[in-house]
Amino acid sequence: MNRKNTIPIIDSCSIDLNNNTTIHIDDLKEYIIKHQDMVFPHKHNFFHFVLFTKGSGEHIIDFNHYKIAPYQIYFMVPGQVHTWNFVGDEAGYVVNFSIDYFQSFLLRTDYLERFSFLQGKIEHLIFVLAEQYRPQATAILDQILSAKAERLPEDYTRTLLLQFILYISIATEKEHLERGNPYNHKIFNSFQQLVEQQFKLTKLPSIYADQLFITPNHLNAICKSYIGQSAGEIIRNRIVLEAKRLLVNRNLNITEIADELQFKDNSYFTKFFKKSAGLTPEEFRKQL
Repeated sequence: MNRKNTIPIIDSCSIDLNNNTTIHIDDLKEYIIKHQDMVFPHKHNFFHFVLFTKGSGEHIIDFNHYKIAPYQIYFMVPGQVHTWNFVGDEAGYVVNFSIDYFQSFLLRTDYLERFSFLQGKIEHLIFVLAEQYRPQATAILDQILSAKAERLPEDYTRTLLLQFILYISIATEKEHLERGNPYNHKIFNSFQQLVEQQFKLTKLPSIYADQLFITPNHLNAICKSYIGQSAGEIIRNRIVLEAKRLLVNRNLNITEIADELQFKDNSYFTKFFKKSAGLTPEEFRKQL
């Protein structure tokens, strides 16, 4: 971890994934005890998810606060900022796995992109497992725990984790896919991927619409039908989110952050941020 500041806020962190292996699974209560010094906003450079079987308190992901509930599960992708405020009665599972964990195992290197909950999309970030899915989900995680403890072949563990991801996909996404228009769903996902790749340079919805071969009005209609926001709002929200993530790092000044986000000057960035976030970048940083 990089701690050039005396303030316990950093812009990135890494956890020793079980003696340099590429996956770590742990009992949640034990994990919290081991990493109690990490209760400050930080990032991961790996995928991270938690399944709570019980507990209270809250966790914060990308500056949004979520109350813990039994059988709640959240997924985080590399780069998201999080911390937690637990009461001490938590139980469940925590799993970390590297970006390239499945790279040599699956022919399609982009296979994980099919799962919306592994894309950092706020509308799919957190959910509560329906009761009928809970026994099987915890059983698979128990198998992964046993496999790691017994040092079984890594490919066996990979198949179990992939089974869990597929099972969660069945449990959470089937209804959304059945209710939605497949074409619109594909357009919306493609738009979100383009925004993730280009938001620093491309801030106009019309440019994204051109890349998707649809009109700006059509793009707006699709976005509003899925998450109730226009294409412009989605782009602005992504820029503001990145600004907040950068503000966590107190080694960066406001001008450097404005430059990183391709704003023409510090003043314009400050006005943009305040209009969307309701306070200036300096005021937001003071709240951290």
